[in-house]
Amino acid sequence: MEKHPDDRLNNETDPFKGDPNYMASLARGLEVIQAFTPQRRVMSISQISQKTGIPRAAVRRCLYTLGKLGFVYAEDGKNFELRPRILALGHAYLASTPLARATQPVLKHLSEMLNESCSIATLDGDDILYIARASSSRIMTIDLDIGSRLPAWSTSMGRVLLSHLSEDKLNDMLGRITMIRYTSQTVDSVPALRAELKRVRQQGYALNDQELEMGLRSIAVPLMNSQGQVQAALNVGVHAGQVTADELRSRVLPELQKAAQELSLLLH
Repeated sequence: MEKHPDDRLNNETDPFKGDPNYMASLARGLEVIQAFTPQRRVMSISQISQKTGIPRAAVRRCLYTLGKLGFVYAEDGKNFELRPRILALGHAYLASTPLARATQPVLKHLSEMLNESCSIATLDGDDILYIARASSSRIMTIDLDIGSRLPAWSTSMGRVLLSHLSEDKLNDMLGRITMIRYTSQTVDSVPALRAELKRVRQQGYALNDQELEMGLRSIAVPLMNSQGQVQAALNVGVHAGQVTADELRSRVLPELQKAAQELSLLLH
């Protein structure tokens, strides 16, 4: 049986070429799903192809299959978006993760005490993945909930996690990312980001002052297991107009560190 031309094209650079157990079609479908982000909720075939590097014909077949299964939808037949059923793919992991289950009471208490929103995230590729959240109010134009993703380099939790990567892994990540100037405050160069990550590791916390969105300040600390390995990050997000950066350090950071110590007891 002759291979589809898209398959011949991708096999030239496929790192799993020759592995009889590797399902290229499944891998492509998962890449297509992951192409959607909070910033790009609706995408065309061409846009997904450009972002993933998957040929348009293969993207079209992936979307057709995902559409038949109820995971994506295109009202006009051209611009696709994820449907709620996609949440089922991650629900089993998020619901069964001990950290996600056990942290909610601590997060809720911290949020109520500070009257601010608190979150826990892990590093997933070049993004942070929210695994637990207690929200006192909506402080971002982007809706954040469990399962949400944001670029790690531009967030306080992401910088905490990146600051503890090995030099090789950090170099790989910095070589892949595209740094976007979200606001006038955003760190917009790799050397500046490296310097910030070094500072974060030395001081034990990251403070993001309106770099991702104007009006949003956040501060984050690492969650370490008993071996001293960082497994997740905990943060508090505030309205910049209501809480200064100095107040984040003096009032919020000590409570955040106490909660992190308590949560770290749950990590093995």
